[in-house]
Amino acid sequence: MDRTLSVGTVMDKYILLIAIIGLAAFTMAWMPAITKRSGISYSIIYVLVGMLLYLALPGYLPVPMPSANPDLTIHLTEMVVIISLMGTGIKIDRAFSLGNWASPLKLVSIAMLLCIAAAALVAYYFLRLDLAAAVLLGAALAPTDPVLASDVQVGPPNEKLKSETKFSLTAEAGLNDGVAFPFTWLAIYLAMAAPGPASLVQWFGYNLLFKIVAGIVMGYLMGKLVGYLVFRVPEKWRFLKTRDGFLAISLTLLVYGLTEIVHGYGFIAVFICGITLRHYEKGHHYHADLHSFTDQAERLLVAILLILFGGSLVSGILAPLTFKMGLFTVVFLFVIRPLAAYTSLLGEKFHLKEKLAISFFGIRGMGTVYYLAFAFAQAKFNSEKELWAIAAFTIMVSVIIHGFTATPIMKHLKQELPAEAIPE
Repeated sequence: MDRTLSVGTVMDKYILLIAIIGLAAFTMAWMPAITKRSGISYSIIYVLVGMLLYLALPGYLPVPMPSANPDLTIHLTEMVVIISLMGTGIKIDRAFSLGNWASPLKLVSIAMLLCIAAAALVAYYFLRLDLAAAVLLGAALAPTDPVLASDVQVGPPNEKLKSETKFSLTAEAGLNDGVAFPFTWLAIYLAMAAPGPASLVQWFGYNLLFKIVAGIVMGYLMGKLVGYLVFRVPEKWRFLKTRDGFLAISLTLLVYGLTEIVHGYGFIAVFICGITLRHYEKGHHYHADLHSFTDQAERLLVAILLILFGGSLVSGILAPLTFKMGLFTVVFLFVIRPLAAYTSLLGEKFHLKEKLAISFFGIRGMGTVYYLAFAFAQAKFNSEKELWAIAAFTIMVSVIIHGFTATPIMKHLKQELPAEAIPE
C-alpha cells in the first residue's frame, strides 16, 4: 500500500512537471508578440511564473538550485547557449571584415578585458573574495548573453535594414562567450594551485591561443562544408536537396562536439559556423528556415530555464547575499560595463545615442550560469555560495532593468536614427 502511494506520488509529480513544461512552451508561441506590444521582455514573465510556482507548489517541482544539480545545470545551459549561438550566426547579414565588424570586435576585446579586470579587482578588494573567485566572477559576468539579449538583437536573415546598435550587440553576444572561456580557465588554474610561470605559459598558449584558433578553424571549415552540401551538391543531384530546419540544430551539436573533441572552444566554433554558412549562399530563403528552427528550440529551452531560475530565487540562492554584494551588482551593471563598452567604442563614427545604448545593454543570463557551474565542476572554489548569490542577483537585476527598457529604447532609436543599409 505504501509503495503504491509512493509510486502514485512520483507519477503525480512527473505529470505535473510535464504539464508545466507544456504550458511554458505553449505560451512561448505568443511571447514575442506580447513583448513587442507591451514593451516588457518575456524573460520577466517567466521568472515571475517560476517564483510563483515554487512558492505555491513546494516539494512538487525539481530542486532549482544549480548547486544541487551541477551536471544538469551545465548541460541545460550549455545546450541553450550553443543553440542560441547558431541562431545568432545565421541571422547576421553583415559580411565580415575588420572595418564592418570594428565595433563588436572592440567590444569582445577591449570592453571585455576591461570588464573582467575591473570586476575582478572590485571583487578582490571590495568583496574580499580570493583571487581565483574574483577572476571567475569577472569572467562569468563579462559576456553579454546571447540567450536573453534577443530583444536587442537583429531580426531574421535578409532584413533590408539593420541598426548599428542591434548589429553590434548581436555580434558581440555571438563572439564573447567563447572569448571569455580562457579567463574562466585562468580562474580554474588559480583555484587548483598558485600557478607558476610554466602554468601561465600553458594557459596562454593552450587555453587562450590554441583553443580559440581551433574553434575558429573548425567553425569555418564546417560552415563551408555544410554550405557546399546544402547549396552546391543539390545542383548536381537534386534528390539530395534538403530544406529541413532541424539541420541547424543537428549542425550545432555536430560542430560543438567535434570542436570539443579536438580541444577547441565549441562556443566559438558554433557561432563561426553559423556565420560561414549564412554567407555561403547569402540570399537564399533556406536561411530563414534554419533560423526559425533554432529560434523555436531556443525559446522552448529558455522558458524552462527561466522558470527554474525564478524558482531558485525563492529557494535560497540569494541567502548569502549581502549589501556589499548587491552594491557590486549595481556598480557592475551601471558603471563597469557601460564605461568599458563606451571606452572601447571611442573613435567609432556612429551616433552617440547608439554608443550609449550598446554600452547600457550588457545583458547577463544563462552564459553566466554555465561558466560558474563549469568552473565549480573543474576545481574547488572558496565562496561558491556567495558567487552563486552574486550571479543570480546580477541576472535578476539585468532581467528586470533591461527587460523593461529594451523595447522602448530600441523603438526610440529606430524613430530617431533610421537604420542604414547592410554593408556588403
